[in-house]
Amino acid sequence: MKDVIIACDFSSSAEVLAFLDKFAACERKPFVKIGMELFYGAGPEIVRAIKARGHRIFLDLKLHDIPNTVRKTMKVLSALDVDMTNVHASGTIEMMKAALEGLTRPDGTRPLLIAVTQLTSTSEERMRSDLLIDAPIGEVIAHYASNAREAGLDGVVCSPLEASIVKERCGSDFLAVTPGIRFADSAADDQVRITTPARAREIGSDFIVVGRPVTAAADPVAAYQRCVKEFLEQ
Repeated sequence: MKDVIIACDFSSSAEVLAFLDKFAACERKPFVKIGMELFYGAGPEIVRAIKARGHRIFLDLKLHDIPNTVRKTMKVLSALDVDMTNVHASGTIEMMKAALEGLTRPDGTRPLLIAVTQLTSTSEERMRSDLLIDAPIGEVIAHYASNAREAGLDGVVCSPLEASIVKERCGSDFLAVTPGIRFADSAADDQVRITTPARAREIGSDFIVVGRPVTAAADPVAAYQRCVKEFLEQ
């Protein structure tokens, strides 16, 4: 179970659908991520529209609230028929269990549920100074991943640099979904803990999430195909 997910961080339906039109002739329909900007700007209908085009969807809303609120919200999101969604692991084991309960449909089916450990824009220095977390970042991520596994989740979001730590702590079947992917010749932008698609594969990523290197490319289809080749085919 490995794939490349394109982060469709657009603010309107028109923008994202125009972008996905570029892939209309492609045999391989990209797995896409719908984040807060697009979901809040376009609403649930954009999820249905993209799903109708044959794309798998990672709905990236990073829920973090009291367990009952998260449970009820996940029940609503489950009806959208997405393929993956997420919460913040810092919301506690109880909250993650509530998310899983809400996401599971009466017939027992559900999307994949993963938990965010630490954002790839967060450095260890910022974690210590802003969040008052004094443990090493790798130890924090491994602990959050263990909590997510205990809660019954399928995996975590972490930087590719911590994918091997997650696998060592939680097992090879526990998913590592890794943003912070850049080509060797790409700018880092606002990401801190990053690596290339090929290196992400080597160190244990199951899904990589790629945004601006594809969406801002002169030829997004070629950039996506390059990413697929480096991550899945080499």
